[in-house]
Amino acid sequence: MAELCKKVSESKLFNNFILFVIGLAALVVGMQTYKNFEAQHHVTLNALDSIILGIFILEVLVKIVAQGRDPLNYFKDSWNIFDFSIVVVCILPIESNDFVAVLRLARVLRVLKLVSALPRLQVLVGAVLKSVPSIGYVFLLATIHFYIYGCMATFLYSDNDPVHFRNLQTSMLSLFRAVTLEDWTDLMYINMYGSANYGYDESSYTMLAELGFTRDQIKSNSSPFGAAIFFVSFVITGAMIVLNLFVGVMLTGMEDAKKEQELETRLKKEDPQQINLKDEFSKLNQDLQHFTVEMSNRLEVLNKLAEQQNRNNNPM
Repeated sequence: MAELCKKVSESKLFNNFILFVIGLAALVVGMQTYKNFEAQHHVTLNALDSIILGIFILEVLVKIVAQGRDPLNYFKDSWNIFDFSIVVVCILPIESNDFVAVLRLARVLRVLKLVSALPRLQVLVGAVLKSVPSIGYVFLLATIHFYIYGCMATFLYSDNDPVHFRNLQTSMLSLFRAVTLEDWTDLMYINMYGSANYGYDESSYTMLAELGFTRDQIKSNSSPFGAAIFFVSFVITGAMIVLNLFVGVMLTGMEDAKKEQELETRLKKEDPQQINLKDEFSKLNQDLQHFTVEMSNRLEVLNKLAEQQNRNNNPM
């Protein structure tokens, strides 16, 4: 029985069938978002939902039985735990109207099974998880960057443009809008030409009145040169440097995750004894030595440039 379940779980036909069912589950969930359609076909959609859930439960059982005498091996794979968790959430006895939203969210989670079913998506998710520590530092750098510019913007432009820079949190939110390049030039022009000359209309003053601002408190100040430097420098340092650090970290994580998946695939297809792990570690060691030598050469060049600059600055 275990051998049969193992052959079934590893067969391409079975995996393609599960992919089809996941796609069907996504389609059913999408149909349920249309209230009129859902009311007219409530019975059919519920029947499809039950069939899909039954197939997912069967998939879990097949993979557990395929482990033979040690079914707990099924839970050694993080993706299996992910699939099992989704199935468990979907079969919880949630009948109360207060938990209908939870049940619907559980149905939406079934679409996430595509991640565990497609190896390429697993690489992407693995890259994200591997990049979390580095992303944390990049996020800290971005937060410091936003905080410094947010304080500066509040000091400089709160009187002229209270809609976007009346306090620190509003300033940081407006700067986030700027770093996504969403109409950031409007923020710049309001402060270059003054709010009375650009950007503000009656709706802006009405909104500020609701926040407790009067027209007398809004001092229209133009700063053509200063505002241009402030916003252009922020966009350059934020959108083109800090955000690109996120991209670089993700690419590094993706490369590492891809290498790990390739090695794992080899281990599954070949006998682990046939793979010379010594050669693998030797190759990794050579790559590390090459990287160390390259960085050492770069540091040496930088030191020489620094010494040359010191001699130029201190000719005596």
